[in-house]
Amino acid sequence: MVILGAGESGTGAAILAKKEGFDVFVSDSSAIKPNYKAMLDSHGIRWEEGQHTEEAILNADEVVKSPGIPDKAPIIRKLKAQGTPIISEIEFAGRYTDAKMICITGSNGKTTTTLLTHHILTEAGIDAGLAGNVGNSLALQVAESPHPVYVIELSSFQLDNMYQFKADIAILLNITPDHLDRYNYEMQNYVDAKFRILQNQTAHDAFIFWNDDPIIAREIQKRNPAATLYPFAETHEAGTKGYVENNQITVETTNGIFSMEEELLALTGKHNLYNSLAATIAAKIMDLKDEKIRAALRSFSGVEHRLEKVARVRGVDYINDSKATNVNSCWYALQSMRTPVVLILGGTDKGNDYSEIEDLVKEKVHSLIFLGVDNAKLHRFFDGKVPEIEDARSMEEAVTKAYRMAHKGDTVLLSPCCASFDLFKCYEDRGDQFKAYVRNL
Repeated sequence: MVILGAGESGTGAAILAKKEGFDVFVSDSSAIKPNYKAMLDSHGIRWEEGQHTEEAILNADEVVKSPGIPDKAPIIRKLKAQGTPIISEIEFAGRYTDAKMICITGSNGKTTTTLLTHHILTEAGIDAGLAGNVGNSLALQVAESPHPVYVIELSSFQLDNMYQFKADIAILLNITPDHLDRYNYEMQNYVDAKFRILQNQTAHDAFIFWNDDPIIAREIQKRNPAATLYPFAETHEAGTKGYVENNQITVETTNGIFSMEEELLALTGKHNLYNSLAATIAAKIMDLKDEKIRAALRSFSGVEHRLEKVARVRGVDYINDSKATNVNSCWYALQSMRTPVVLILGGTDKGNDYSEIEDLVKEKVHSLIFLGVDNAKLHRFFDGKVPEIEDARSMEEAVTKAYRMAHKGDTVLLSPCCASFDLFKCYEDRGDQFKAYVRNL
């Protein structure tokens, strides 16, 4: 067994493979973090960093690939050419557990919904692991600290290399253009990846989805899923199992009807209403007590870097939405704004179409700051559409300019629409820098 990539998922997969009796070799073309080296060493697992030794890798019976490695990487092309099976860490871990799997994907909102679902389960006394894009590696938990239930956030990259794995409860929040650079700029390839969350489901399983997403609606017509369907929407439509009526959120399952005043939800905004409905349907399918669900929906504290309130400085609110790495995520952020906005955009473009936010920008934004190495595409689209536009080459410069451009009663919103890798290590680094410079104002 060869593991490509020695981050959280790769290291966990290696430890599980070792436990299950495989001859394991881990290879990472970049430097391996010291904590992961220590974990591999403590389990007697061979590893290399800064290179891929082809002789060893191409000799594998099977390869577990980090979701961050694209299919166009030379070593992946060579493995595929010789027919070596390539799977994800989630696929591998699923072979060695009979736990109930609650799996969540979508272009936006999946982290919030995953953490909220996990919060509801644990507050109700369920021993649930948190895995995928959040929490610890699923493989590591299966190997060393197994749980009867897992709540798993799945990216399209993870789903790409999943084949036999099955979700008992699958949640698909929405599908909007994202990561198209990884899918040959073909939207259908990305859609197909998201719908892999339904593979292997039967009528005994549940599929929870946003009823008003046109792409999801079209694909359901094409695919006719085997699972029991649980659509949710903002309004009570025919067949919906989660909705809002008379300022109450209502969820209907075979385990009964749940209701709660919308204003009591800890999370605010339309996008979070959808997240709350999806998580609540999952909780009711798990047959949790209503009072436990209500208490958890009231006590959840939200997700860092997702519409996170940082500070109010001289009457201006500063909001960190660094996790908005695509255009639709920024749309939700702007849609929730109630004051004039100074918007910070930019980073590594993933094939973005900014027309989705054009009307909201014209309506709510009086100043734009483009934070990136190459802002040419942003200028081509937005120049002339808002009164003031500035460029920034660092977060310090962006925050300084935002401070100057904002007026009392405004909101400065970091909601970049783009990946962070041109100027930052990751979206967390970008958000942390924003918060640090704001707090220094």
